[in-house]
Amino acid sequence: MKKKRRLFIRTGILLVLICALGYTIYNAVFAGKESISEGSDAPNFVLEDTNGKRIELSDLKGKGVFLNFWGTWCEPCKKEFPYMANQYKHFKSQGVEIVAVNVGESKIAVHNFMKSYGVNFPVVLDTDRQVLDAYDVSPLPTTFLINPEGKVVKVVTGTMTESMIHDYMNLIKPGETSG
Repeated sequence: MKKKRRLFIRTGILLVLICALGYTIYNAVFAGKESISEGSDAPNFVLEDTNGKRIELSDLKGKGVFLNFWGTWCEPCKKEFPYMANQYKHFKSQGVEIVAVNVGESKIAVHNFMKSYGVNFPVVLDTDRQVLDAYDVSPLPTTFLINPEGKVVKVVTGTMTESMIHDYMNLIKPGETSG
C-alpha cells in the first residue's frame, strides 16, 4: 500500500516537472519571438557591405527603405535584382534606399554576384543570420518596406515584378502617406 502511494506521488511529481520543462522550452523557442509585421518598428541592425563599409538601418531614418533579404542561389532573387537596380536609379534621388541583405554567404560569392548583375545599391552581409532571425524571415526573397519614420508598412514574400517594385518604392518615398 505504501509502495503504491509512493509510486503515485513520484509519478505526479515527474509529470509536473515534465510539464514545466515543456512549457519552458515552448516559451524559449516560440513565445519570446515577436514577429515583424505591418505597423511594427523596424529592428535596427548594423552590417557591413562587401567593401567593409558599415551600414546601420537607423542612419537611414528619414528615407524610405526597401529592405530585401536574398541569396545568390535563390532564383527568384536573381530575377528581382535587375528590376531593383532599374527602380533604384529612379527612386534614389527621391529619398528611397535599397538595402539588400545577403544571408549567410561569403563576401567573394556576393561580390561576384553583384558584379555579374551590375548591382548599384548597397548589399550587406548577414553571415551569422542574426538580422534574418531578428526579422523572422522565411522564405527568400522577403522584402520589408520601411517608411521614413522607421515603421514597416508592408512585408512582401516571394518574387516581385518591376511594376510591383516601382509601386512599393512609391509607397515608401518621403512625403507619401505610408502608414
